[in-house]
Amino acid sequence: MGVLVVIPARYASTRYPGKPLVPLKGAGGVARTLIERSWAAACAVPGVDRVVVATDDARIRDAAEGFGAEVVMTPETCANGTERCAAAHAALGGGYEIVVNLQGDAPLTPPWFVSDLVAGLRADPEAGAATPVLRCDGRALNGFLQDRAEGRVGGTTAVFDSLGHALYFSKEVIPFTPDRYDDTDATPVFHHAGVYAYRAAALAAYPGWEAGPLEGLEGLEQLRFLENGRAMLCVEVEARGRQFWELNNPEDVPRLEAMMREMDIA
Repeated sequence: MGVLVVIPARYASTRYPGKPLVPLKGAGGVARTLIERSWAAACAVPGVDRVVVATDDARIRDAAEGFGAEVVMTPETCANGTERCAAAHAALGGGYEIVVNLQGDAPLTPPWFVSDLVAGLRADPEAGAATPVLRCDGRALNGFLQDRAEGRVGGTTAVFDSLGHALYFSKEVIPFTPDRYDDTDATPVFHHAGVYAYRAAALAAYPGWEAGPLEGLEGLEQLRFLENGRAMLCVEVEARGRQFWELNNPEDVPRLEAMMREMDIA
C-alpha cells in the first residue's frame, strides 16, 4: 500500500486544552472545529490512499465520526503525535510505504506541501523521515519575532545542511539575523510546517528511541530523530500565495480566521 495520512489529536493539550474541538469561522462565517478543518486539508491531498484521525479521547472520536472521518483509538501513553501515528499504523495492520503525520493544529496546510514532502522522501534513501519548510517573508518573520517578544510561542523554525538534512529545529527564531525586513521581502529564516512523512520502518522504530534533552527542552518531537543520529529531510515548499499558520495558543484563533477570510476558505 502507498500513503496513509494520520491526524493525531489529543484533548489534554498543556497550552490549549480541548484544542481539536475549538471552532474556527471560515470566510462564509460557518464555524467548523479545528479537527474537521485539519481532516478536510488531509482529504484534499492527491495520491493519498487513506486518511484517519488518531486519538485517545472519546469526545474527539465522536466529533470526528460525526463529520465522517475514520477514527483509530490509540493509547493515552503516546507521548507525541509521532508515537500516536506509529500506534495508529500498527493498529491498522501496517503495510503502508509512507505514513504522513498531518498534525491536527495545521488546518491551513496546502495539499502540495504533503505531495512535495512524499516525493522528497521517496527521492532521498538516506532519510527516514521528511518535513516541509517554508522560507519566511518579512511579514511571517516579524510575526514570529513579535510573538517571542511578547512571551508567546509562535511557529517553529528550522536550519538544515546543503543536502537538506535538518541540523536543528527550534521555537526560537533561528538563524539569528540582524536585518529587518518589509512584509514581502525574502528572509534567511525557514518556518517549519507541522507535517511529517515517515518511512514505515523509521516510524515503527521511533517509540523505542530515547527521548533526548533537546526534545524535552523544545517540546519538538522531530528532534528525537536528530538526537538519535537519524537523518530528517527538510523539503522546501512554496506558499503559492497561501498563508500558513498553526493553532498553538488561543490568541491564534482570530489570526487563523483572518487568514481564512483573506484566502476565501469557507
